[in-house]
Amino acid sequence: MTARFSRTSLLFALAGCVPAGAASAQTYPAKPIRIIVPWPPGGGTDLVARTVAQKFTEALGQTAIVENRAGANGIIGADAAAKAAPDGYTVMITIASHAINPTLYTKLPYHTADLQPVSLLAEYPFVVTVHPSLPSKTIGEFIALAKSRPGQLSYASSGNGSGPHLGMELLKSMSGIDMVHVPYKGAGQAMTDLISGNVHVFLNNFLAAAPHIKAGKLRALAVTSQKRSAAAPALPTVSESAVPGYVVTGWYGLFVPAATPPAVVTTLHATAVKALRSKDVSDRLTNEAAEIVASTPQQFAEFFKAEIARWAAVIKKAGIRAEG
Repeated sequence: MTARFSRTSLLFALAGCVPAGAASAQTYPAKPIRIIVPWPPGGGTDLVARTVAQKFTEALGQTAIVENRAGANGIIGADAAAKAAPDGYTVMITIASHAINPTLYTKLPYHTADLQPVSLLAEYPFVVTVHPSLPSKTIGEFIALAKSRPGQLSYASSGNGSGPHLGMELLKSMSGIDMVHVPYKGAGQAMTDLISGNVHVFLNNFLAAAPHIKAGKLRALAVTSQKRSAAAPALPTVSESAVPGYVVTGWYGLFVPAATPPAVVTTLHATAVKALRSKDVSDRLTNEAAEIVASTPQQFAEFFKAEIARWAAVIKKAGIRAEG
């Protein structure tokens, strides 16, 4: 046996000892990546996912495709992601509703543990937007109007139990107003009806609402964060101007099926962080009031656990129940 043949045989033998997961991780990705968004096109989550998808495509050399799987307050999309093959070719970008659903619904088609947190991408305030036909120019004036017309004004949400729903219920509770809830299947549909004047107010995603605010199709009254947003410093917070202590924020998070190989998770996390820190993405999100976080998987897991507890307390206090 020649030395060359011995070395070749040894290399083949060692290759056969490499675990399948490690081998696949070394060649990942070898095909397109599907990014599930549990909401319809046009909303803030969809816009963020498409921005991230473009960066994934550029960085990984494989096309990242956004797939909108809307319905049931994000449950349909989350279920599809949870039951996908844990190979790194299906990921999910979603919002705080994913932390709300375990409390809101007594039975989900998946377990929360079926999806592994990869990174908290960004946090953002909601902006209280109204149709321009309303006379209210400030959040204080709007609350006064709502008090003078109990049960006559309507507010939109991106779904029963969504962040905008719970946020408005909290505002109702803390300010003593009464409004009618009109749930939609996503933020895009809710905003369309707000622009049309079919509903009066919506806790909107700043990223999606900003163009319509600038065009005069919507009027912004206040932001829901603890402090004013750098993207709109002249816009007051609800807390400082009308309802002390009122704070509601949303977030975008990246998840994968729980059994996804650690090496693949590391690649996805590193790629997401790189995308978020790129100047064009960072500038876009910052200008639209979102704050880049880019947390580690462990940090996001801890944050997500705390979010479940936080929203559970709000749901219990408001007595909110799922419609189905």
